[in-house]
This record gives sequence, structure tokens and C-alpha cells, in this order.
Amino acid sequence: MTVTIYGIKACDTMKKARTWLDEHGVAYAFHDYKTSGAVRADVERWVEALGWETVLNRAGTTFRKLPDADKTGIDAKKAVELMLAQPSMIKRPMLDVDGKLLAGFKPDQYTAILA
Repeated sequence: MTVTIYGIKACDTMKKARTWLDEHGVAYAFHDYKTSGAVRADVERWVEALGWETVLNRAGTTFRKLPDADKTGIDAKKAVELMLAQPSMIKRPMLDVDGKLLAGFKPDQYTAILA
């Protein structure tokens, strides 16, 4: 089983998710957007699988600070471009387990996808 978790090291939700994985003995690769950036193919795959509304973190400070013009008329293409320009706008964490995806951290969902 191949497990990759994507996010930002300093994020509290990321810390909870990584702690959960460690406590449950799950080996994983960690992709940090701050050091490695966001990969277009990954973001496009997440948007296709989960919908841009799920992948784009509109509750975060980065999104809220955008000019109004950038926050209106969002579709999948525009959402991908926003997230590539500022990876902080990607919902955290993104978990990929052999191609199955989860956005955010909920222990019961992690248990189910890793079963």
C-alpha cells in the first residue's frame, strides 16, 4: 500500500493527521507544499476526483485575502490555477492511498480508507 499525505508542516490539522498515521503504524510519504510546491497533475486529479469545491479551501486566510475578482466566477480551471499559485489554498491534508483520495482529516475516514 502506498500512502502519501500532502499539506503544510506547520498546519495544526496536518499535525493531527500525521500523528494519527504514526500512532496507527502507517508508513507514508509527506509532500510539503512550502518546500516542494504543488504539482499540477496532482491538483487536477484531486479536483477531477473530489470536485474543486472540496479541494479549494475557501475558509482559510489566503483565500479570504484574495481580491474580490479572484473569488468570483470560480470554476475547476480557475480553482486549479489559484491553488497552484498559492498552495495554502488547498484543503489540508490531502491523503492518497493507492489512488483513493481524502480531503481533510477525520479519524473514522482514515480508518476506513486504510482498512
